[in-house]
Amino acid sequence: MPVTVALAQINSTVGDLAGNSARIADCARRGAGQGADIVVTPELSLVGYPPEDLLLRRSFYAKSQQALQALAESLSDLAGLHLVVGHPLAEDDRQYNAASVLCEGRIVATYRKHSLPNYTVFDEKRYFDAADDVCTFDVKGTRFAINICEDTWYAGMPRKAREQGAQVLLVPNASPYHMHKQHLRVDTLRENVSGQGMALVYANLVGAQDELVFDGSSFVLDADGALCAQLASFGEDLALVRFTDGQPEELPLPEPLAIEAQVYAALVLGVRDYVGKNGFPGAIIGLSGGVDSALTLAIAVDALGADKVCAVMMPSPYTAEISWIDSRDMAARLGVRYDEIPIADCFDAFRRSLSPLFTGLPEDTTEENLQARIRGTLLMALSNKSGAIVLTTGNKSEMATGYCTLYGDMAGGYAVIKDIAKTLVYRLCDYRNGMSEVIPRRILTRPPSAELRPNQVDQDSLPPYEVLDGILKLYMEEGQGVAELLAAGYRKDDVDRITRLIKINEYKRRQAPVGPRVTHRAFGRDWRYPITSTFKE
Repeated sequence: MPVTVALAQINSTVGDLAGNSARIADCARRGAGQGADIVVTPELSLVGYPPEDLLLRRSFYAKSQQALQALAESLSDLAGLHLVVGHPLAEDDRQYNAASVLCEGRIVATYRKHSLPNYTVFDEKRYFDAADDVCTFDVKGTRFAINICEDTWYAGMPRKAREQGAQVLLVPNASPYHMHKQHLRVDTLRENVSGQGMALVYANLVGAQDELVFDGSSFVLDADGALCAQLASFGEDLALVRFTDGQPEELPLPEPLAIEAQVYAALVLGVRDYVGKNGFPGAIIGLSGGVDSALTLAIAVDALGADKVCAVMMPSPYTAEISWIDSRDMAARLGVRYDEIPIADCFDAFRRSLSPLFTGLPEDTTEENLQARIRGTLLMALSNKSGAIVLTTGNKSEMATGYCTLYGDMAGGYAVIKDIAKTLVYRLCDYRNGMSEVIPRRILTRPPSAELRPNQVDQDSLPPYEVLDGILKLYMEEGQGVAELLAAGYRKDDVDRITRLIKINEYKRRQAPVGPRVTHRAFGRDWRYPITSTFKE
């Protein structure tokens, strides 16, 4: 007899038990209304992912269990519907990452996660105990089993489920996005689940939580590993798939997204959820006439709407006229509020105050950083007064090398492009302009400059961005050593200089705002190098 399974790709908020329960219940009722026999929600869907140290509080488990029971009772009228809900579970002095099957007002089965990831952004061994049990249940003659996320990255737990007669494996997930992640997911599960002769339902979380962005992209594989269905990327979705004798029907597949489209959507989702879930009324951006602030402004408007974004231009004595013109032009194109606050008077006042202590010393980066810190102070004052969050505009190339000012352009609450290399910044601008040309062309063609001294360009202080980003990718993201960088054809002077800058600027990055992760290794949760270290490679 055919069985219909609904994948409920929802955007949970960490700690919002009532809101998450309402989302799950809505999907359950919608799925049941369309004929679903089973509805599968993501990993820890009831409480959001990752709850981090909330999982060290006993009250968090108690309230989660109360919410789970209340959810089951609220859906008792949905006869025959099996709802799979992810939740934390405390029992017998142990804590588990669990998923329970709710049916007709009761919790009829519970699976406890076996494989606890403890690498890159994951640290589940800090919070959970590992279990080794198998959870199967039958619906209309088809046997289903549950694994949770990491369990399917190895063959052991899927094999155990198959040995218990499972035909279809239901897999709640909270798998965060990074570039090329979907191919990795499908290939891995094709090997470990389809390789056991089972079909697969992979229900992934969508939304953003601090640095992490979850792309959804939930999917279904048949027992031969063929992709039969895939849900939306970077948005909530609900899709029903009919299974006959354990094999799924095929649904039309969405067109694959180009990397630029994926990354742009991830950044928009990151900004929307960080601002929205934390209750900020809007966002403020320091607009410079340069490419980084231009991209950040476009992302903010696409995420929040023009009415919730304010752009502030703060020209110094070294700001080029074209920077004023291009900033005004872009603000007009996007329809945001735009203000100008010249900083020359503030800059002069600071220099006068410091002049007795600086007598006989030449001007250097100190005076450049003063300008950046004046701007940071003004933006934070506007933030304090309005409640809106300051979005910083520094990219990954700058964060790596310290080409940014602590308490200056690093001042703010959310760093939108901190995981975006400069070369990718330009690609994302071209992608966004392909939808509608909101970024003036001159911003993309003029040499990038901080405009903190006369005739300054970035390449005065940094190697060409193609070189910098290439070394950064191999050294920081891929973990390759100096010898490998030299073998790849990079000049020793460039390699030594960039790796040294990465090392000595760790103290700055530790004080930087969080921002969305889009590579498989971002500064922040992924990168935990000591500030105090004398090691040299």
